[in-house]
This record gives sequence, structure tokens and C-alpha cells, in this order.
Amino acid sequence: MPSPPSQPIWLLRLGDQLDPQAPELTTADPSRTAVWMAEARGEAEHVPSHRARIALFISAMRHLRDTLRDRGWTVQYWTLDDPDARAELADRLEADLRAGQPDELRVSQPGDHRVLTAVQRACEQTGVRCTVEDDPHFIDSVSDFQAWARGRKSLRLEHYYRALRKRTGILMTDGEPAGGQWNFDADNREAFGRHGPGPVPAPAAFPPDPTTRTVLTTVEQHFPDHPGALEAFDWPVTPHDAEQALDDFIEHRLPRFGRYQDAMWLGQPHLFHSRIAAALNLKLLDPRTVIARAEAAWQDGHAPLASVEGFIRQILGWREYVRGIYHARMPAYAEQNALAAHAELPGFYWSGETRMVCLKETVTQTLTYGYAHHIQRLMVTGLYALLLGVRPQAVHEWYLSVYVDAVEWVELPNTLGMSQFADGGLLASKPYAATGQYIARMSNYCAHCPYNPKVRTGDDACPFTTLYWDFLLRNETRLRPIPRMKMQLRNLERLQEEERTAIRMAAERLGASRGEGILR
Repeated sequence: MPSPPSQPIWLLRLGDQLDPQAPELTTADPSRTAVWMAEARGEAEHVPSHRARIALFISAMRHLRDTLRDRGWTVQYWTLDDPDARAELADRLEADLRAGQPDELRVSQPGDHRVLTAVQRACEQTGVRCTVEDDPHFIDSVSDFQAWARGRKSLRLEHYYRALRKRTGILMTDGEPAGGQWNFDADNREAFGRHGPGPVPAPAAFPPDPTTRTVLTTVEQHFPDHPGALEAFDWPVTPHDAEQALDDFIEHRLPRFGRYQDAMWLGQPHLFHSRIAAALNLKLLDPRTVIARAEAAWQDGHAPLASVEGFIRQILGWREYVRGIYHARMPAYAEQNALAAHAELPGFYWSGETRMVCLKETVTQTLTYGYAHHIQRLMVTGLYALLLGVRPQAVHEWYLSVYVDAVEWVELPNTLGMSQFADGGLLASKPYAATGQYIARMSNYCAHCPYNPKVRTGDDACPFTTLYWDFLLRNETRLRPIPRMKMQLRNLERLQEEERTAIRMAAERLGASRGEGILR
């Protein structure tokens, strides 16, 4: 059993705080400061985490541990295999605080409100001062976001994004947005057309090193029944890996990213996406570095402004924005259910076993890699759950479970707010509701599917299309006050009662089969 550190100050490093160059590590005195880290089963089991997600976090943690020890730091580190390991991180921390009695425990703002509460309780129980510091791996601070939000009737991303652009000077020229526009959606988000994406450069490969191979074995032993595969594990686990992944994206995929960021294609899980969200969220990459590299690619003529702006908006805009929402509105935010959705999550979300090709492709890909790009998450798995009326907390738990980049601060608002509209419109100005024809337009999935996205009812009707109209029928009263829903509700008014009844009956059959689409 490791002995508690003797230093009077302990730095708690969580599984998503793994930058060896973090200011708190580069400025602290190792003779007075120790680092405390622990692998805890409870962090993998409070939702049934994908095994690749567990492996990524633990491997990156062990690489940081080794780096810090090589620098001369005292690192108290608990592995899953230690005889006195505890299932819950806070239990292990409390026991060590009680034994070591440091003067202070310092921790950067955790990305999970549950973890913050548990850490603070451990310190209270042991009489150790707990200092929660703002995480420097974001461009905006929690307090600055709250200052921006104070007194506003609407907390729209676009307003916040523009404010950050002005404050930072990113993509600004003489006080005006580069290119004369704040966003370039009109130039982005195209479909591939019937010939597909053409040659797609494979992302940089990161074969498991000895540390990661040991972790993969450990995860197999400890979590044999958890979802997901490990055979395709290929994720950056160090800052050096993460920099290589960024280099690869900037060089090979950023130029076409914006144009095709919402397109989907069978057998192409990555397309022109960056695959760096996990590295950003574990703090293996700093967002300032990522943004600077993307902006330089535009300035150098390597990538068009439309593509670069679309990419930077995801980081400077959406990533900072949802973090601000999370810390401002938790814990109550997690319980919201504005559309009174209570259906169970369909079983195929854990198996991929469904006849609907778009869902089969996305879920199978997710279980294989722990990855799906943002439009697959929003407009395939998220859309189906929204239309079916799944309880939003169940959808949230699934997303948190299966994606390797999932940390609650970013995943929860994206799921409850943007995907499921459970916050009643705090994040999104309308529900992201669409028929199967959206998927047909943006992919080749429907060409290989037994269902017809143009048909609302009948044996060949697409479940997305059936459920879209049922979603409008179920929520008509709730949706009336939303300005951007007026056109969709006018279309609903044109349906005759006979067709409304047929839609309700078809939706009931889908609901009875938990959305499987197999009872028709």
C-alpha cells in the first residue's frame, strides 16, 4: 500500500486533467507539493463506460504519472489492481487525506459536478482545505461566462461566440470578422452527392505502446461485460500523440472539413473530421494551440476561410459555451425534461441490431471505435431518441457511456439541450427534429435501407419519418410558442384526421417495440 505523500500541498489530477505543462504543475514547488491520482472503478461504472473510453483515460493518466515522476515529482497513484484500491475515487481520497493530513488539496474545476461534490465532501470530512481553481485549458473562465450571461434573456451561442471573437481577436481584421461574415454556414455543410466523398485520407495512427497494451489487458480483465471493443483502440494518449493528430488534421482534412462537416457515408467513420476532441477534453491539447494552427492554415492559403471558421466555431464557440452553461446551471440542469419524454432507450443502442441502416451504421461504429462525428450523434442517434420520446437522462447516460471524448461538462448540455431539447430552448432555438429525408439528403444510408424516408405510414415507412410527425402531434402545444417551429406546425395542420390516426398507430407500434421497427 503506497504511503501518503508528506508534502503539505496536494494537487489532485483527475482523468481529464492530464497536461504535464499545466501552470499548476510548472509553477509549484515539488518539495512542498505532491500529485495525487487514482484509477477508480466507480468512474467507469456510474455509467457503463465503453471499454475504449476507460482505456483511454487510464492510459493517458499513467503516461502523465510517469512523466511527472521522471521530473522528480512525488506522485501518489492508485491503480485498479492495488490491493487497497477503493471503488469510489472520493473514498480513496478521503482515506489518504485522513492518513496524510496535508494542509491543502488543490484541484482544477472538475468537468463533472458529481466529482466536484465528492471531492469537496472528502475534504470536509477530513478537515483539509479544498481550493478549486479555474481550469486554464479554456479560453473563457466560468466567472467570465457568468458575467456575460448575467441579465440576458437569451443565452444564444451566436452572441457569445461573437463576444469571444471580439475579445480575443481570433478571425478578426481591424475589428471586423474576417471575410466580412461571422459564420459561413452557406458555404459549408454540403452532401457528397451520389459518387461519395472520393479518396479520404486515413487519420494518423497511434498503435498502443507498452503502457497502453498493459492498460488494455487490465480493462479486459476488470470490465469484461462493458460495451464496446478494444481491438481497434487507436487514440492519442500523450501530448506528443495529440500534436501529431492535430498536425495530421490540419494538413490532410481541414481544407474539406467545413464543406462536408455534416455529410455521412457508409464505411467512412472519420471522413474529414479532426478526431481531436478526446485529446482536447483530456487536456492533452490546448484549444489556443488548435485555434492558432487552424487560423494560420487560412492565412497561409492552405485552407479556405469557410472551413476554418466552421472548425474554430466548434472550439472557440460551442465548446466554451456549453462549459459555461454546464457550470452555471448544474445540478438542476441534469434533471430537465421540457418535452415530458419518458420512453425507454431502445436496446439496439447497445448492440447495433436494427434494420434501420443509419442507426445500425452509427451505433456499430460507436461500439467499435468509441467514436461518431457530430452529425451522426445529433441527427441519427440523437434525432431518433428525440422523436421516439426517450427520457433525456437515459440518452445522456448513453452518450456519456459510449464516446471516448465524453466528459459531462460537454456531453450533458449537448445531449439534453441541443439534441433532446430537454432544457426547453436554453441552448437551441428549436428542436432538431427532422424526417428521414434529412438523412437521405446528407448520406447514402437510405439507399441501402428497407425503409422509405418519404413515406409516413405503411410497411415501408421510415421510422424517422413516422416518428417525426408523431413528435409534432405529441408536442404541438409545447411547440406553438417557438417561432422557428411555425412552418413545421403549419405543415402539421394540413394533415387530415385519418392520417393523424394512422401516424399515431404506427408510432405506437414503434414504441411498443421500443423503437426497433421490427413489428411492422
